[in-house]
Amino acid sequence: MTAQVGPGGRGGDEPVPAPPDDEDAQVLDLLSRSRIELVGRLVEASNLTLLVDLCDDDGRPTGHQAVYKPDRGARPLADFPPGTLARREVAAYLVSRAGGWDVVPPTLLRDGPLGPGSVQAWVEQDAGRRADPSAGLVEVLPADVDDPAWMPVVQGEDQTGRPVVVAHADRADLRAVAVLDVVLNNADRKAAHLTVDVHGRLRGFDHGLTLHADDKLRTVLWGWAGQALDGTDRAHLERLVAALDEGTGVERLLAEDEVGALRARVVALLAAGHLPAPPVTRYPLPWPLW
Repeated sequence: MTAQVGPGGRGGDEPVPAPPDDEDAQVLDLLSRSRIELVGRLVEASNLTLLVDLCDDDGRPTGHQAVYKPDRGARPLADFPPGTLARREVAAYLVSRAGGWDVVPPTLLRDGPLGPGSVQAWVEQDAGRRADPSAGLVEVLPADVDDPAWMPVVQGEDQTGRPVVVAHADRADLRAVAVLDVVLNNADRKAAHLTVDVHGRLRGFDHGLTLHADDKLRTVLWGWAGQALDGTDRAHLERLVAALDEGTGVERLLAEDEVGALRARVVALLAAGHLPAPPVTRYPLPWPLW
């Protein structure tokens, strides 16, 4: 399989909305003060990932759930420092919020039944999406498809040997995630790490493999590679630069060189004026793609 840059997209110049401060503050308060009761394990995750109920002081469910990733359940990795994945989950939320993307659900660090880790608000999805959360966002299509609504990323074959292409939708909100992933240096943007919530809002999660100081971008969203940044992209990036200069909290979660690399990526992206092309010196896609 080889990366293939697709045709240009239709990204617009809509104004960047302010992050929902009041809503996020309420959710973060609930995440921080609620008792955590284990519901079950999300078995598709590579690290220990638990669905939990958020309960009141008497143990009664509040009707809200979260995803709890204890540090002790993270597998050691050769290229990411041990014990840092939960912090990167929180830092990714802070970057998403500071830049006004509002893609990553509210996330914080706290203690839980299995020790300290990250706790992230559960994304409510329509029932039909639970088995395939990225449906309509990333799909496997016949190789000869000619539909401007889809942007090809990589070619391959299905189990019968038929040529196929993995493509993502040409959507402005998905394009914004592609920009955010460059900023986050996301090493693991799988299709299954994207969904649309019950309010129709695009959400991204599983950001433990982000914000490394070295270039590690691996994503299924290469269709906009080389495309010029639009006004919305620049507004997000300029807003993030200003927030980083004032302090976003990521400096308490990441190593000094990682914080410096984050700011340098944003500045370089603004200076380049376009999204990067897939690297040729390393594999540019996550594995598996879903």
